[in-house]
Amino acid sequence: MGGEYGEEAYGGVTVLVGARRGAYPYANSLLVRGADARLVVDPSLSLVDGAPPADLVLVSHAHEDHMAGLAAYDGPVHIHDADLGPLRSREVMVAGFGYPPEEAEAADRMLRDDFRVTGRPDALGFTDGTVFDLGGRTVTVVHLPGHTPGHSGFLIEPDGFLFVADIDLTSFGPFYGDSRSDLTDFEASMRRCADIDARWYGTAHQKGVIEGARQFRRGLAEFAEVVERREAALLAFLTEPRTIAEIAEHRLVYRPHVSGPHVDPVERRTATHHLARLTADGLVTETEPGLFRRTGVASSAWI
Repeated sequence: MGGEYGEEAYGGVTVLVGARRGAYPYANSLLVRGADARLVVDPSLSLVDGAPPADLVLVSHAHEDHMAGLAAYDGPVHIHDADLGPLRSREVMVAGFGYPPEEAEAADRMLRDDFRVTGRPDALGFTDGTVFDLGGRTVTVVHLPGHTPGHSGFLIEPDGFLFVADIDLTSFGPFYGDSRSDLTDFEASMRRCADIDARWYGTAHQKGVIEGARQFRRGLAEFAEVVERREAALLAFLTEPRTIAEIAEHRLVYRPHVSGPHVDPVERRTATHHLARLTADGLVTETEPGLFRRTGVASSAWI
């Protein structure tokens, strides 16, 4: 696996557009040039066979599609402190998937063979607000947790380019089904993005670059609405008591034709996030251990 990339310039920022417009398993990367140093963000699978030289690398978060090209770089690699473990160790990354042993072994082989993930024990951490000065151009960390605990964007000045990584505005919607994801954090991160005025907003997948805050906020609102639609679909399904297994099989995230070892864990985690919130809001009741039902709905025997 591997692929070529295209180049699109936005001031001093070059977007290295991944194969298939950065659709998974590919992603869009950045090359940022300053007077003193060059920096790459999220070296993707498309960079494996032709990575541009750089003095340092920033990784937005520890998922395989954002780090497949890391082997091309011997210099410093930085990621948020909260995602250091999975970046430093492939074993830690695989453990985070939460798969049964046989499927975990298959995932490990996929990371090794398809994404060239070897782990970077030398990786360094950063925190929100960390500034990388390249000489006449700065890259500032904007912590945007939720997708993963360490998921981060990068604000590049003076160009006014905000890279929002996997807050990617795709029709798939927000992904918070990772074992370390948090729906509340994801929603807060989307609000933080909306509050940042930039000239360009770069995404890691498919949508590419959006110009102008108004256009970006419109797309962000549509992206966030997917969360509401999932919640509405769940409430509609809970007219009868349901288990998490039944909700996962019904699916809130993936379409019926999608298969793979990731589907059930992601559906279960997504359902769990929504059930916790809906229960706290009094909209769902746990009628007995492991059984959930929309509050105030009469039994079907009485309908």
